[in-house]
Amino acid sequence: MKKITTGELINKSASPCFRVARGLSGLGLVATRDITRGQTIVEYIGPLLSRTEADDKGGRYLFDVNSRWTMDGSGRTNVARYVNHSCRPNAEAVIKNRRIFITALKKIKPGEEICYDYGKEYFDEFIEPHGCHCASCQKKSPKRV
Repeated sequence: MKKITTGELINKSASPCFRVARGLSGLGLVATRDITRGQTIVEYIGPLLSRTEADDKGGRYLFDVNSRWTMDGSGRTNVARYVNHSCRPNAEAVIKNRRIFITALKKIKPGEEICYDYGKEYFDEFIEPHGCHCASCQKKSPKRV
């Protein structure tokens, strides 16, 4: 297998284990087959920006890789941008050599939405002001009549 550069699929010959679907939180990734604990699901891709460039650009799809670099995942080819936040995630973001992989924390069954915790900084800026709409928080919310 050739070396992967940012923006390429992890394994072009393998069919994805997910599909983009509409859910309670808008578009999201849903498993199409069993995903095992520790399995890499998808790579979060996009150009690397310096912290200064990222601060100037702003936006919801910026992902800090380290103290110097931020990945801009706003491009349409980045299907990992559809992985929604959850306060009780079944996946996590793993950073290796300035690349971001979404990896299963536990077994994910077909039909389950793939989600990870976006982290405190993102939550405080973008989610908390409007209320969290992840599935685990929706179950706790009182039903409106």
